[in-house]
Amino acid sequence: MTASSKPASSATQTTAGDSPAECSRALRDTLGQFATGVTVVTTVDSSGQPVGMTVNSFNSVSLDPALILWSIDKSALSYSAFTESEYFAVHILKGDQQHVSNLFAGRGADKFGQVKWHQGKGGVPQLDDCAALFHCRRAQNIEGGDHTILLGEVLEFSATGGEPLIFHRGRYRALAGE
Repeated sequence: MTASSKPASSATQTTAGDSPAECSRALRDTLGQFATGVTVVTTVDSSGQPVGMTVNSFNSVSLDPALILWSIDKSALSYSAFTESEYFAVHILKGDQQHVSNLFAGRGADKFGQVKWHQGKGGVPQLDDCAALFHCRRAQNIEGGDHTILLGEVLEFSATGGEPLIFHRGRYRALAGE
């Protein structure tokens, strides 16, 4: 992997001689230059138990038909729940919901016992008080290296607004004032 432009003194650059671990870290740091919104995606597993995880790979795809996408690491504990479930929900977090992001980014905690939520269509958990919600039918799983991209058909959506929770260069951020 090589960088195509001459870096500034603090820039990240990789060369053909770098180790795979160095290249992976450098790529992650470089991708971190792109600010993203923070979401929690939820579904139910094969036994009907609620499952959720923090995701920042969410993106819109199409308005007609209404499609969104997000990706999941193939080694994620909830991988089979998300790639096999018919429905899922994407929750765009508000700026004051960093604790929700951290909770759903962790493993093993009783995540749903620590947040307000209700059961949506198909039994999918829907978190209360988020900036926006998309209830989706899983339309397609697309292989993408060490991740699987989940394409979802938006069936219902709502927005309550508020400043979004943002992640940039490994940290949560706030929007600058207008």
